[in-house]
Amino acid sequence: MDRQYEVMFIVRPDIEEEEIEKLISGFETTVTTGGGAVKSIERMGRRRLAYTVRKFNDGVYVLMILAANGPVVAELERRLRVSEPVIKFITVRTDEEDKRVAKVKAARGVRRKPAEEAEPAAEAVSA
Repeated sequence: MDRQYEVMFIVRPDIEEEEIEKLISGFETTVTTGGGAVKSIERMGRRRLAYTVRKFNDGVYVLMILAANGPVVAELERRLRVSEPVIKFITVRTDEEDKRVAKVKAARGVRRKPAEEAEPAAEAVSA
């Protein structure tokens, strides 16, 4: 069963752009050969880090949204961990959060009254 994940990683700022592209395509290949699918890749650009990580104050942020099973994500994390240009990464499973948000929206829709019923009550209170 494939689940939705967001994988954000930070690449060292002194790495060239084409090396970053090669790194990203390698991670994408890891996911696709394992049976997963990369939904989108967002290059967020160079940003200042909140604190110094491995003597770097800046980093190039990359966000990958993917659908994969557990072993594929574990292999991707292993590759992120041993990859020298990657200074930090985090993986978040988002499918449970999407289900929770949909459930809350559905519950709110049931509890809300239509606008026609709510207006007479508001007029009675102000009178």
